[in-house]
Amino acid sequence: METIWAPWRLDYIAKEEKEESQVEQPEKHVQPKSDCFLCDYRQQPENDKKNHVLLRGEKTFIVFNRYPYNNGHLLIAPQEHLGDLTEIPVEVQAECQAMLVKMVEVLRKVVHPDGFNIGLNLGQVAGAGLPGHLHWHIVPRWNGDANFMPVLANTKVIPQSLEALYELLKKELTGKQT
Repeated sequence: METIWAPWRLDYIAKEEKEESQVEQPEKHVQPKSDCFLCDYRQQPENDKKNHVLLRGEKTFIVFNRYPYNNGHLLIAPQEHLGDLTEIPVEVQAECQAMLVKMVEVLRKVVHPDGFNIGLNLGQVAGAGLPGHLHWHIVPRWNGDANFMPVLANTKVIPQSLEALYELLKKELTGKQT
């Protein structure tokens, strides 16, 4: 069994509550208005490119993970702020599943992974960094993608910027550059 070893994410998962003025945000992203970045992104379609929102469905949307395990790590979330799997209406579940399948196809075509980790973390104790807004992770995997850098240097090498991969996936989804 392989393990995705990502010790640098512990700071993100276990971080203490900070006052909004103390929270560091990358300048290129729109500042959050609430405690839920997914709800903020849902309400800001004009900022989709800055926020790396890749695709919007009727009831769901897809965004790049800003703290990726691997290149192409995506999040698929219902538009509604729901924190438990049992709260999600069947039609939203169906659209989430359809989006998962669609993005596996697109990622296979664009970045050519050898496999995927797909799942969700239900509850903070299960690793959910945003336990109030359920979301699925799609993590492309390649043979040998867990190399020495994370173990020896506490560093993960992601070979492509979010912006560059956003453009490639968006082109595949829409047939045009943004």
